[in-house]
Amino acid sequence: MSGARVEFFFDLSSPWTRLAFANLWPMLDRTGAQAVLRPILVGGVFNAVNPAVYAAREDAGNRRLQHSWKVLADWARLAGVSMNFPSVYHPAKSVNAMRMACALESDQVALRAFTAAAFESYFGRQENLDDPDVLVAVADAAGLDGAAIRAASVTDANKLRLRGNTDELVARGGYGSPTIFVDGTDMYFGNDQLPLVEAALKR
Repeated sequence: MSGARVEFFFDLSSPWTRLAFANLWPMLDRTGAQAVLRPILVGGVFNAVNPAVYAAREDAGNRRLQHSWKVLADWARLAGVSMNFPSVYHPAKSVNAMRMACALESDQVALRAFTAAAFESYFGRQENLDDPDVLVAVADAAGLDGAAIRAASVTDANKLRLRGNTDELVARGGYGSPTIFVDGTDMYFGNDQLPLVEAALKR
């Protein structure tokens, strides 16, 4: 999207990204800014620069992690979105979903529709984010051609595009999802930093 001040790098498997996505659009309406959605594979980011995430998941007694589920529910209530998490598919593999999202990157309206529907599928109905049949049905329900998107998603060019987006985020200093940039270099991370994004847009 030419002229967009905000870049939103995201992976559909992240509950905090689901919240940030819901809260992004009202913030953009308030500021008059535009955003471009940039699909990534967050596992690739973790592998490159943030492997501590995996260790934290393995620590069943991690108080901060346990409290985060309560905070997550509080944020979801505030945002008015469903948050059935963690689901039976957590931690979810998201490569199929993110390849389909990446296939839509050049059509931001379609990508936004698919993203919203996929978030509701995974965090609302607890469907399998990595099942191609589920993802095709999600796209169809959003008014898109799921089979065509699926076919485009498995091309070498699209796989390279997703890898390129992921590598770009790492190169620009990102370490997870969602990562948000204002005016190219001003980086923010997570749903709770959206007020800072809004302040930056208003400066």
